[in-house]
Amino acid sequence: MNVLIVYAHPEPRSLNGSIKDLAVETLIGLGHEVRVSDLYAMQWKAVADADDFLAPVDANRVRYANESKHGYATKTQSPDIEAEQEKLIWADAIIFQFPMWWFSAPAILKGWVERVFAYGFAYGVGVHGGERWGDRYGEGNLLGRRAMLSVTIGGREPHYWPRGVNGPLDDLLWPIQHGTLYYPGISVLPPFVLYQADRLTSDDWPEIAQRYRNRLEGLFTDEVIPYRRQNGGHYDPQQVLKDGLGAGENGTRIHLLQAGDPPQEELTMNEVRELEEL
Repeated sequence: MNVLIVYAHPEPRSLNGSIKDLAVETLIGLGHEVRVSDLYAMQWKAVADADDFLAPVDANRVRYANESKHGYATKTQSPDIEAEQEKLIWADAIIFQFPMWWFSAPAILKGWVERVFAYGFAYGVGVHGGERWGDRYGEGNLLGRRAMLSVTIGGREPHYWPRGVNGPLDDLLWPIQHGTLYYPGISVLPPFVLYQADRLTSDDWPEIAQRYRNRLEGLFTDEVIPYRRQNGGHYDPQQVLKDGLGAGENGTRIHLLQAGDPPQEELTMNEVRELEEL
């Protein structure tokens, strides 16, 4: 299988760098093909701006979504954007390796998403009309791929428990795991997380390495986070969760499938394409 690692840390000798190197070694040892997008080494341009488009629709005013749609459709995006899109199409799984900074991913990784997840590529696809709001949240052009976040955190684990002062980790990662990855159809595995990353020592490494190897071995077999599909029948025409679903949960957890929920309606990508042709 093909695995893309998107790595966002400025120091190769960091804990993040060691985890990335371990992933490459382990995945190759398991027989997978591996590519790495080392964003800092690539000097990735994190700012989404007019320079992303070689043949802009409007040279006087940047309407980024419009330009993104045109650039993707006409293959006039900046070459660095197109190269990363090709990697995503090539990949069967994507691992995002980064430290949590200010409750999110580093700006360079956010900028990678903003530029690479173009209109027509990762969003703005599918039928829009009636009760359908396009192919998103469990559908889309990146359907069939898996992703996993591998995150280092400086704080202590209890700080990220449901009653912890920083808020539940699932909620903090929701914008990335659900809003960025599941949105264009990628299935998302539970994250691999290391807490108190700046306090770990070399004595801690063997246990960390073995835990991560175990997760990598299950990259294509472990259960993914059971998010509800947008077009699976659990949301009303306004994309609000229907009454009776999510009982006993609160916050973002209401959007996870629960025991006793009605089965979701299945819609293959071929059926979606047929609808688009109507």
